[in-house]
Amino acid sequence: MSELATETWTEVCRKSQLSPGTGVCALVKGQQIAIFWEGLSDQIFALSNYCPFGKVNMLSRGIIGDYQGELMVASPLYKQRFSLATGRCLDDESVSIPTYKVKVEGDSIKVAA
Repeated sequence: MSELATETWTEVCRKSQLSPGTGVCALVKGQQIAIFWEGLSDQIFALSNYCPFGKVNMLSRGIIGDYQGELMVASPLYKQRFSLATGRCLDDESVSIPTYKVKVEGDSIKVAA
């Protein structure tokens, strides 16, 4: 069976509810997922809302930006930077957080989780 056949897409929000350069949190199958709209490139990203350094769900409140050419979110608590595309911590390569596939259909943002 192909990977696509087993994915379940869940609508998490409407793009019109977001502001460019910000994040929101959605609960999908019991997991908190941070959804970010990077306004300059018009990309939507989804990754775990859990910060492994602060041990709290709060990444959706982080500041997104660019670090050495990589789009990232900085944790609002201790400022560790995580790649929006891969979830890899840019300050500690031994740490990463889960990322999720995203698709936009019209105004609907859906996450595979």
